[in-house]
Amino acid sequence: MKRLILIAAAALALSSCSVLQNLNSERLLQGGVYAVQALQLSDDEVVEYVRQYVTQLDAQSVVLPETNAYTKRLRKLTSKLDGVNEMPLNFKVYKNNEINAFACADGSVRVYTGIMDAMTDDELLGVIGHEMGHVALHHTRKQMQKQMLTSAALQGLASTGDKMAALTDSQFGALTEVILNAKFSRSMETEADDYGYNYLCEAGKNPWAMVKSFEKMQALENGTQAQQSAVANLFSSHPDTQARIDHISQRCLNDGYKR
Repeated sequence: MKRLILIAAAALALSSCSVLQNLNSERLLQGGVYAVQALQLSDDEVVEYVRQYVTQLDAQSVVLPETNAYTKRLRKLTSKLDGVNEMPLNFKVYKNNEINAFACADGSVRVYTGIMDAMTDDELLGVIGHEMGHVALHHTRKQMQKQMLTSAALQGLASTGDKMAALTDSQFGALTEVILNAKFSRSMETEADDYGYNYLCEAGKNPWAMVKSFEKMQALENGTQAQQSAVANLFSSHPDTQARIDHISQRCLNDGYKR
């Protein structure tokens, strides 16, 4: 009797191991499929999904009209900004007290009233240039590829046909982490800073304005809890602010710009 029980237990154990092995194999295979999909995600696919995301985000936000003073200021400031990487740019102002701005792979640039209140025109242009750097340098696409490997919500984004699927609520939330709360690497952030610096120079602006914008951020980061919260989304994952100040200041000095 004991022998029969032992035989049955052994058979059950072998069966369980076989099932687990099959499940693990399926997971590894599926993971490989997702990895291939992520690596094959094209710029056009990224642009289309980001465009869907921004359209939904605009609908959920308070977008100021063309007649508003904030919008008029932004229009004047960006009148000569046609596009990046042959992608036309479109600018809108969100009525929001957070100190934030972001640029997307579809050419959408959104600027919050909070940062417009805190920055001069040249300082704001430096911030916009930095955000545009993430687009020009394909950081957004790289972030989406990275997120697709780990986010169940985004693993279905890779196109399997000619028609792009509509974003689900969970995918919209996951894209928020990629676009609004992006955790770019330190090297990506430095590259975007350099892009913003070059952008100011090419626009005929004094790049010290970028340093001044960093200094304002640093003061807010060391300020009250409300001030720290206001800048949390914009620079939460960026390199140390003092290091950014030192880097861009040195470039200004090397290029002969006077503060």
